[in-house]
Amino acid sequence: MKKSKFVLLILVAVIFYACNQSKNKEMVKKEILGTHQGKEVYLLTLTNTAGNVIKLTNFGAKINFIEVPDKNGKKENVTFGYDTFEKILAGDKYFGSVVGRYANRIANAKFTIDSVEYNTPKNDGSNTLHGGPNGWHSVVWTTEVLEGAVAAVKFSYISPDMEEGFPGTVNAEVIYTWTDENEIIMGYKCTTDKNTVVNVTNHAYFNLKGAGNGDILDHEVVLKASAFTPVDSVMIPTGEIRPVAGTPFDFTTPHRIGERIAENYDQLILGLGYDHNYVLDNTEDVDVTVYEPSSGRVLEVITNEPGMQFYTGNFLNGSETGHGGIVYNYRSGFCLESGHYPDSPNHPEFPTTILNPGEVYETTTIYRFSVR
Repeated sequence: MKKSKFVLLILVAVIFYACNQSKNKEMVKKEILGTHQGKEVYLLTLTNTAGNVIKLTNFGAKINFIEVPDKNGKKENVTFGYDTFEKILAGDKYFGSVVGRYANRIANAKFTIDSVEYNTPKNDGSNTLHGGPNGWHSVVWTTEVLEGAVAAVKFSYISPDMEEGFPGTVNAEVIYTWTDENEIIMGYKCTTDKNTVVNVTNHAYFNLKGAGNGDILDHEVVLKASAFTPVDSVMIPTGEIRPVAGTPFDFTTPHRIGERIAENYDQLILGLGYDHNYVLDNTEDVDVTVYEPSSGRVLEVITNEPGMQFYTGNFLNGSETGHGGIVYNYRSGFCLESGHYPDSPNHPEFPTTILNPGEVYETTTIYRFSVR
């Protein structure tokens, strides 16, 4: 791991310490949205000193709203979400959610640990997607507003042994911190009492022009990854680590999302666009930079994970209506999901996702917003 990312983790630890020592909850407003599974569901509004706002909910530990300024100071929401809990329940289950116990796909809905085969639900053809239909995106997390000099919230969830077919009772938590530098710091932590697999991410959609303001094809991307993992016809990695050089998947230098997305390239055809895991170089502070020229907004993503799933909203179809009646149309949002590679439990050559008792799964991802 690069040295600066050790500094990143230390920074998160310092912030967490401050959050538990200082006495300031005024930057977090907590209100009841409704009840689900016999538990209260909250909307939490986090405001930094610049007056910029994000909104979270403990249903699925979701990011539901991110309002940041453009180059002229105009503030707009740049992520997908809904106005009411009823719409959250009825709408797209992954918008802004923490997904687990295993984010992304598991081939044929099964994997083996210590010669024992485990079967998980098939909710993506013959595969398991994002931990199954009743994964962590669909549960009510315990909520704690952290005291400190910055706005921060901790969501916790105890995932029972064999939930969605996954072994081991897993204690999971995610701490969201909204800094005065317009950074969403997401710190994930999991422990288990039995050998299991864990891969956690956030599934936020972004449009830096403002959510619902047209497509994202003009967004310019720099993605510091020299390779990606090609997939087969059902979006499962083949095991190949393919260099991006000379392909439409090369974002090591700036390219617009729409610049090459329609090229006659096998992986673009199979994915209906970009919907692939990139093997991060992990050599620079910032792993991904996205720039939208009309607004001037910039999103930087920093992570200590080995992979980044880049998805360009290929299955959005206008059926979802979000904040203020805005319709989310085809390719009107993109996702950058940090994590391990898809189907890693069935690919021993990939970085392992096994979590054993006594170990701690701990990872950090930052979404940083600015303008240029």
